[in-house]
Amino acid sequence: MGEVELAALLCAFLAGSAEEQRHYFDIAGMKRYVRVDCETEDHVIELGLDGSASARDSLHQALFAQHLTGKKPVVILIDRDGYEGRFEFEMRHVSKAAGVLYLRCSEGAIQRWAATSGLRRGAAGADDLPGPGAVASRCDLQTLRRKRDAGS
Repeated sequence: MGEVELAALLCAFLAGSAEEQRHYFDIAGMKRYVRVDCETEDHVIELGLDGSASARDSLHQALFAQHLTGKKPVVILIDRDGYEGRFEFEMRHVSKAAGVLYLRCSEGAIQRWAATSGLRRGAAGADDLPGPGAVASRCDLQTLRRKRDAGS
């Protein structure tokens, strides 16, 4: 499963979020834009895949999206092999130094949570984030939960 598909699943967990949002800016008289993988009322979220140097771009993209939107930047690295490799290690430390929230999610946990979504009933508009004890140990997104949704 690729980054775009995983972003769509993660965005679906966050009720009210939108995937692949464009933000426009002008430079040298030309209109340009950047895409944000997932965006909520509070966060701009960029995804990266483990084992890939291009994951580093996620941090840059999240920080630039913060500049354009004023929202909190988040980087989520998708763990496909079950261990913290070179790029995850780098991203964890550099994100912390830059003040960017860094999260790591297992690809399998994302897929399992999405596959079982029909078995859960939640309030309309509420998020479907994995709760404690579910798959949260492999994909803890609780810090993205809106304050008003806490405990739902």
